[in-house]
Amino acid sequence: MAAQTRALVSAKWLADAIKNNLIGPNLRVLDTSWYLPKLKRDAKAEFNHQHIPGTSFFDIDECSDKTSSMDHMLPNTSQFAEYVGGLGIGNDTHVVVYDTSDFGSYSAPRVWWMFRLFGHNYVSVLDGGMKNWLAEGYPVTAEYSEPKRVEFKATANLSWVKSYEDVLKNIETQEVQVVDARSAGRFRGTEPEPRDDTEPGHIPGTINMPFAKFMDASGKVLEPKVLSKMFQEAGVDLEKPFWVTCGSGVTACHVVLAAHLLGHSGSVSVYDGSWSEWFKRADPKHVISEIKGERV
Repeated sequence: MAAQTRALVSAKWLADAIKNNLIGPNLRVLDTSWYLPKLKRDAKAEFNHQHIPGTSFFDIDECSDKTSSMDHMLPNTSQFAEYVGGLGIGNDTHVVVYDTSDFGSYSAPRVWWMFRLFGHNYVSVLDGGMKNWLAEGYPVTAEYSEPKRVEFKATANLSWVKSYEDVLKNIETQEVQVVDARSAGRFRGTEPEPRDDTEPGHIPGTINMPFAKFMDASGKVLEPKVLSKMFQEAGVDLEKPFWVTCGSGVTACHVVLAAHLLGHSGSVSVYDGSWSEWFKRADPKHVISEIKGERV
């Protein structure tokens, strides 16, 4: 498979590309770091302090639907095209995304999924992210040169995006499997949500597959045979369509990436509003929690 269509590239692959001066119109690297406010991490400030050489910063909050009351919902086609064109990305550019999360990857799969959703398949996640890049001793820099704007043409595959109404209807029909990528405690309702206006719990009938379990201690994605076993043990049939949800549509994309690595990407969709929207809109009977708190 050609390098530009691999879903994952290694730190060595990227380090060699940088050493060979391949960063430019044909290869762009993006730091896609995003953190919940409670973590008190400023992703842009961290980027300005250090990043992989030749990298630009992709701001998930900036490249989003500003009219939505929810965090970083998908932008429209023209907004996405305008934003990534400003990062020097054209339709023939191979894009490599990473983030600086302690997990290895956190938000990078979301941006990988966004590019594919908007018709750009030449996108890869840096396996292990900045965590593994540093562990393997590769260089970082504070230097930044703004890329030259190019034209990017986007076409959206909106069948990959599900709404509150879609998920609500599925509770009755149970036609589609739904996987929740949040931690087991948040899913079960025994640990607090990171957003103050949201209580933990889950959508009826959903299957919990915490995103952090898709990676090993170094932050790299697990081997396909291990991923396959995880889906099997969770009771998810990869031969059938399924949807994924999480807190706000970010870590759900780890499940999409894992399914893609197993050859099943076309039948996976993301509930973009995820639990943040569901908790605010759903009837209390559709908020399943082991420790029932008073609804806000």
